Amino acid sequence: MRVSYVLLLAVSILTAGNLYAQDDKLKQKANDEDDANLMELLDENEPAKKTYATATFKTTRLVTGHSIENTGKGVLDFRVNHRFGALNAGTSTFFGLDDANTRIGFDYGITDWLMVGFGRNSFMKEYDGFLKVKLLRQVEEGKGSPLSLSYMGAMSVQSLPAPVLPGGQEYYFSNRLYYMNQLLIARKFNEWLSLQLMPTHIHYNLVPTTAEPNDLVAMGIGGRIKLSNRVTLNGEYYYRIPGTEQLGYRNVLSVGVDIETGGHVFQLMLSNSRAMTERAYIGQTPGEWRFDKLGAIHLGFNISRVFTIVRPKEFKGSRNRIY
Repeated sequence: MRVSYVLLLAVSILTAGNLYAQDDKLKQKANDEDDANLMELLDENEPAKKTYATATFKTTRLVTGHSIENTGKGVLDFRVNHRFGALNAGTSTFFGLDDANTRIGFDYGITDWLMVGFGRNSFMKEYDGFLKVKLLRQVEEGKGSPLSLSYMGAMSVQSLPAPVLPGGQEYYFSNRLYYMNQLLIARKFNEWLSLQLMPTHIHYNLVPTTAEPNDLVAMGIGGRIKLSNRVTLNGEYYYRIPGTEQLGYRNVLSVGVDIETGGHVFQLMLSNSRAMTERAYIGQTPGEWRFDKLGAIHLGFNISRVFTIVRPKEFKGSRNRIY
């Protein structure tokens, strides 16, 4: 009998220990589930991190006009632009290569959202300056803007000798000035396609006749197709709104190829305009996109070389940046 009591007591102790162990496991599992639920709640309440779109375009210009891109803070972009004569001029001008317009310019990133630039054009001996401000950046992941938005303001001044005006009118310095306001609205749809709209306003202090408007309104559209990591196909077209355009001019169409080679970006293009300031190539393009004698298609190129003037601490390992 005593042996039976001892065995019964031993079985009772083991069973109780088992029950306590199972209870502890259930409690631990419940605590783990509570912790997991709490972490999920915290993750839901924590705002999602934003990832911004980068490299919407390869450089700060689509073809002749500006893209949404800016040079980075402390980065200087030295640019040399050429536009040759008409291809259909034939061998007499070596298909336009004998006759070139040149612009030499410098763009500088004051901050990552503010860029300024200055240039000198052989066409009309014109000086131009601009500023470009990033207002919105496209967000790829997280809540935010589906588009990138920038504002660009520019002005230019001609330095040709003063013309003789009819009736002995005085030619004022203000007659040499032109102003431009433009919005750049862009979206990078994927790695190979980006599109941009460019609503534009240009004010001319002096127009050829009093019957012509001083203010031009135009809508530009442009885009980029990525062909490889270093090559893209670009295009842009500006439509001048009827009733605001000057007489005798055409809408401008330009197509080009961007080729990146280290710190250089080489842009090769065809356009029906030889000018490189907005007041001229958007509002005063005389030739049509035709190869015959009534048209004019011009070969051109841009060369861009960037230099880091002020190197931010967080980017000491990076030489050249464009945002």
